[in-house]
Amino acid sequence: MPVNLTVVGQTDVGLVRKTNEDAFVIADLTGGSLIDEQQITKFEVGQRGVLLAVSDGMGGHQAGEVASALVVESLRRSMVQQPPPVPSDALLEKAALRANRDVWKAAHVPGRERMGATLTAVFIHGRTAHIAEVGDSRAYLVRSGHIEQVTRDQSYVQLMVDTGAMSAEQAKSSEFSSVILQAMGLKETVQIGLGRLDLRQRDCFVLCSDGLSSLVTAEEIRDLVLTAGPLDAVSARLVELAMKRGGSDNITVIVAGVSGDLPALVAGESISDTLLVVKEFQPRSPPA
Repeated sequence: MPVNLTVVGQTDVGLVRKTNEDAFVIADLTGGSLIDEQQITKFEVGQRGVLLAVSDGMGGHQAGEVASALVVESLRRSMVQQPPPVPSDALLEKAALRANRDVWKAAHVPGRERMGATLTAVFIHGRTAHIAEVGDSRAYLVRSGHIEQVTRDQSYVQLMVDTGAMSAEQAKSSEFSSVILQAMGLKETVQIGLGRLDLRQRDCFVLCSDGLSSLVTAEEIRDLVLTAGPLDAVSARLVELAMKRGGSDNITVIVAGVSGDLPALVAGESISDTLLVVKEFQPRSPPA
């Protein structure tokens, strides 16, 4: 039996912003199909795997919209063009570095200076999920009634929490909560945070921009995944909840459940037990 994926994506401008600077991609790299917004789809994970990615753009004059769209399209194109024998971690990292350079080059156009974007990508290949992170969009995993963030925010407040200068509770309400330490396209090169996750039967991923994660807690995401029904209903309810709490930013979410030829959860096994940090983001210097 193959590994199967049921997935849906949704993006909304929110209630405050005039334009939507978020972008996402759901791509079957074997069959070549792209999944449209709010279209719940089930397909087999083929030889080349499946790419899920969310990007949150930044920059004036709609430059953020350009940056995020370029990130996800460049990433998808690079993943399609690379030969399957390339190790999956290296394949995803190489594609992300190429996307960063494409945005950096495009930012030299007048009016698009300093444009950039976040990137959270999950590449499902065989029984493994490979995870890439730049910035503070997030990927969560819901498994056996538990939820864990499987990316690590590359943000000022996360750095303060890690160093003990700020508590997790203080970080939630900090005026610096939107300050990120790096983004795609701001420099010619970027550090890609990489992780590798062994999949289990009935795993469910939630990828999102901070327009969702800043207003909806991880526990609330878990509860909706477990109770809201079909995945398109889950994504719709998540966006609706963020809108009810102000919709102050663009809101983007991908919900993806895996099934098929996968190991069952081992008694006592936590999500962390199956998650390996392949390459950790290391800030080169404290933020100004």
